[in-house]
Amino acid sequence: MNTNSAHISKKPLSTKGIFSLTPFTLLDYPHKTACIVWFAGCNMRCLYCYNPDIVLGKGKIDFDSVLAFLKTRKGLLDGVVLSGGECTLHKNIIDFIKEIKTMGFAVKIDTNGSNPKILNSLIHDQLIDYVALDYKSLPHTFKKLTQSGLFSEFEESLSLLIQSNIPFEVRTTFHSSLISENDFIKMIEYLETKNFEGNYYVQHFMNNVPTLSKLDHSNKEIRFKNFSTPKIKVIFRE
Repeated sequence: MNTNSAHISKKPLSTKGIFSLTPFTLLDYPHKTACIVWFAGCNMRCLYCYNPDIVLGKGKIDFDSVLAFLKTRKGLLDGVVLSGGECTLHKNIIDFIKEIKTMGFAVKIDTNGSNPKILNSLIHDQLIDYVALDYKSLPHTFKKLTQSGLFSEFEESLSLLIQSNIPFEVRTTFHSSLISENDFIKMIEYLETKNFEGNYYVQHFMNNVPTLSKLDHSNKEIRFKNFSTPKIKVIFRE
């Protein structure tokens, strides 16, 4: 399917689903210049979440305003990152992405994997070019960490991505009070049972920043150990 000629819905995109816009980044889309669209709202309440204002807040910017901005960035940016919050929850997200694609931008989504139905549609219609999938924890700690019961949805999203041809990464935020080293090893083993191969990115919790829940200081010793396997390379990000 040629997404540049995708049918564009005439549904209004005036809904204010967007919290804020970062006009330029070199860090959030591998090997591309991009902007970041931060969607308000989320269906998880992760204890370590760095974006409480976005997760708990309401949208301030409508889709049409972002599209108008993107028109001024043709030829200047390679891609658009849709983050949040949880971007797949918002109505008209598919039509919004179709509009972005017609402008020639590559699209990356950051997702917690809780909406496999939308993810499947985006993959099937070739509307996304890269996915960063948040892997919160294993089932026995997932509900406490995320304040949700959405592990099976995450699992389905992971399987969809593994079976697709879409470039994607799996990433985890590590806090020593929430995920033990033994649990972390089991998280890697879980990925192997799902036939995941490639880079597994781990970002250590940043101490002394505002989060959804007040947490103890996180020990960073784990980053000095090698957890890679023959099929999975574990990479710690600062």
